[in-house]
Amino acid sequence: MTEDNRPLPANSWIREGKGLEFERAVFFTDAVFAIALTLLIVGIAIPELAEATREPSTMLDALGDMFPKFVSFFIGFVLIGRYWMAHHVMFGQLRAINQRLIGINLVYLAFVAFLPFPVGLVGEYEENPVSVLLLAACLATISTLEVVEFHYAYRKGLLARDIPDSAYRWAVAASLVPVGVFLVTSPLAFVSSTLCLMSWLVSIPISTLLEHKAPDEAGAFSIGSQVHDGGGSK
Repeated sequence: MTEDNRPLPANSWIREGKGLEFERAVFFTDAVFAIALTLLIVGIAIPELAEATREPSTMLDALGDMFPKFVSFFIGFVLIGRYWMAHHVMFGQLRAINQRLIGINLVYLAFVAFLPFPVGLVGEYEENPVSVLLLAACLATISTLEVVEFHYAYRKGLLARDIPDSAYRWAVAASLVPVGVFLVTSPLAFVSSTLCLMSWLVSIPISTLLEHKAPDEAGAFSIGSQVHDGGGSK
């Protein structure tokens, strides 16, 4: 039991309870995100010039050839950073964590750690549809696992406060928007990889629209990239 008298699943660790089990799970998660961000730049090798030269044009040409890699790095950084922020907010709303949620979180982190690979693949082979499809599949999986984590915490009473069913359904629907966008736009990769990547931006206005449709009882909570402060206009 916790102070709000709601029962917890067996083998649960309370946020401010005895020991560091809750904190260890959070610290481990942060470490995986930090390593994933670091791997984005580690995968970009220093250009090797054909011959030692001090000519600026030679270096500029080499850097120009690497421009797609630089773009993929910043895209990957934004994606991983956004996932970290969403995960940080969601875990900040937990009152406890148990072994099953830790297990789900490990699966989630496996795909976060894998994400630098498809990001680098897109930077190297942007016009190959397979690279874009692999990135879309990885992102869709991560977004889906966010929902799985939230669903489990909601059903097992691990959240710091009760959330009405209507608010829960809204949060799940809003957080599955990116998954739907990735799946629907994937065939565009066979027409134009760039067009496919750009089409993912459509999730922004859709998510914004759903944010304004959030139920009043949603209060202050987050799931995935959706954050509602309870005071937005409807």
